[in-house]
Amino acid sequence: MEDFRRIYLRLCKEGGVEPQEGVVAQLQESRSAQGSRLDLSGQSLSADTCSVLAKAFHKDTVFTEVSLSDCMLSEEGAVLLSGLFDNTTVKVLDLKGNNLRSSGAEVLGQLLAQNKTLRRLVLEWNALGVWDEAFSLFCSGLVSNCALTQLDLRNNQINHHGASALALALKRNSTLEVLDLRWNNIGLLGGRSMLEALQNNKSIVQLEMAGNNIPSDTLKALEQATGHNSDRRSTLRESRSRTQVLSKEIQTLKEEKGRQVTSHSRTADTTGQSTSSQIGQLQEALNERKSAVNSLTAKLQMTEAALALSEQKNQNMGELLSRLKAEKEEQREQHSKARKKEHEGKLLRDIQSLTDTNGQLKNNVEEMERRCKSQQQLIFELKQELTTSTAELKLRLAQAEDRLESEKRRSKQALDDMDGLRQKEVEHINRHLEESERALQDRIFKLEGQRIQLEEELSKAKAAFVAERAQAEEELGRVRAQVRLEEQEHASSLEEKLRSVRSSLQEVQLHCSQQKQTISELQAKNSQQSIEMDGLRRRIEELQQELCCKDQEKVAEVSRVRVELQEQIGHLQAERTAQGALKEKISALERELKVLSSNHREALLDKESEMSSMLEKLRLKEAEIHRIREDEANRASYLQSAVLSYIHGSPLGHHSSLQK
Repeated sequence: MEDFRRIYLRLCKEGGVEPQEGVVAQLQESRSAQGSRLDLSGQSLSADTCSVLAKAFHKDTVFTEVSLSDCMLSEEGAVLLSGLFDNTTVKVLDLKGNNLRSSGAEVLGQLLAQNKTLRRLVLEWNALGVWDEAFSLFCSGLVSNCALTQLDLRNNQINHHGASALALALKRNSTLEVLDLRWNNIGLLGGRSMLEALQNNKSIVQLEMAGNNIPSDTLKALEQATGHNSDRRSTLRESRSRTQVLSKEIQTLKEEKGRQVTSHSRTADTTGQSTSSQIGQLQEALNERKSAVNSLTAKLQMTEAALALSEQKNQNMGELLSRLKAEKEEQREQHSKARKKEHEGKLLRDIQSLTDTNGQLKNNVEEMERRCKSQQQLIFELKQELTTSTAELKLRLAQAEDRLESEKRRSKQALDDMDGLRQKEVEHINRHLEESERALQDRIFKLEGQRIQLEEELSKAKAAFVAERAQAEEELGRVRAQVRLEEQEHASSLEEKLRSVRSSLQEVQLHCSQQKQTISELQAKNSQQSIEMDGLRRRIEELQQELCCKDQEKVAEVSRVRVELQEQIGHLQAERTAQGALKEKISALERELKVLSSNHREALLDKESEMSSMLEKLRLKEAEIHRIREDEANRASYLQSAVLSYIHGSPLGHHSSLQK
């Protein structure tokens, strides 16, 4: 703040301009407040001061909001705006009531074309629309602007030519969101051109067009176009937020799936390694112990019987799995059908209730609009009466002045007589004025009573709407609770099915562990038999001389043992294939679990989409109600402004009657 004040004083000294005391005091106040707002409203700035301030604004990096309302800038003071061409900090500029005309409009067009940081521009109570060429330059600057979001052009004498130029600018502008054109002279042609511009412009969400002599149907069409733009923007925001949420959920699901896949692959690798190591150990033990064939045959028969039992159990497990699959499919179909029927019934009920409420709200709105139209007609009639009465009074004033001048020329002696007569006339006119003021006050009281009745009706309508909204929210809560209960029941059923599948897997794992225990027992018995075979070998060494004659029989027995060992190896390979089939079944069960989980997530997504559609409907209803409230507030403000203008117009009539 101190820097800007010093810059202003230094530039005044360099240019030989005397600094204005009001500007220096305002800069001192803003420095003490330590804010980013500069308020120079109400200061009558000279042309030299405006040029100095333009240079200071060119170097300013502190203020973000500048208020220059009612500063009497006119055409010469528009030079001040040239300092904001390259400014990068000011975002709000208030130029209300400065009587800016042709050169001001041209400078404002250059400002909009060059400045890239200004967000809000207030130009109320100026005369930018008096010259069509200058206003077209302003509109061309608005076309090239890509930063302004709010523009206030109230009471700027804009006609239908200016409205057409502004409409052409809006067709090419894509950043302006709020535009206020109240109390101009746009007319029917200008309203149509603005409606055509809104068909191409998708950024404007608020457009004020009251007091422009535009028909009600075009005003409604403009409101509908802005409403569509606001709805489109809200839907875009919601879709972006939902896509972000869904992307996050998808990433989490992908991470969970990756973790599950890695865990399953690890378990499968560990089980495969353990089984392969066990099979290798068995093969080595069998190769080493070919001599103990007679004792192992009985034990192999027992293992074959156990394998047959395991195969039977595997077949039983496959049948159980097939039955479970059929039952799951039947339950899914039944549950999906029931859910569809319930959901359709609920949606139909909700739609019927919403249509009823919409019809009631539309009827209420139509009644309120009819009453407001009747009051506007009354106000228009009162305005016409006021204009006619003011015209008559002005004519009477002119006639009275002519008479007074003629009487003054005639003689000074007749002035005394005329003064007496004039006093009598003044007393009579005062009485007449008092009577007229009383009548006007009675009308004002009546209008206030009607306004109070309308406000009471509005409060009742608002209360009814709040109650209906509470009921709709309660219904939504009930629907959400029912959906959650259904989802919990479905999840519990899925968990029970998962538990059953896990129990079957545990049984299979127990069976495998039992087989492993039998294999370990066989290994222990093989070790014992190896010890016995060592003793037998010693005995065989002692009896080799007796067994020389029986070598041929022994060779035959060895060949038979080899054949039996090959058969045992075949049985072991068959057991290995059976274990592979079990692994495949386990993987198939895991796939089914994944499919079930994906179906459950899809059902959840469907429910979320339904909830979002219901929320969208509620949001649309709220937007309509908000628009109705804004219309009622605008209409109340119009009534208040009309009454105030009528009251302010009464002293003029009083003065004219006094002159008469």
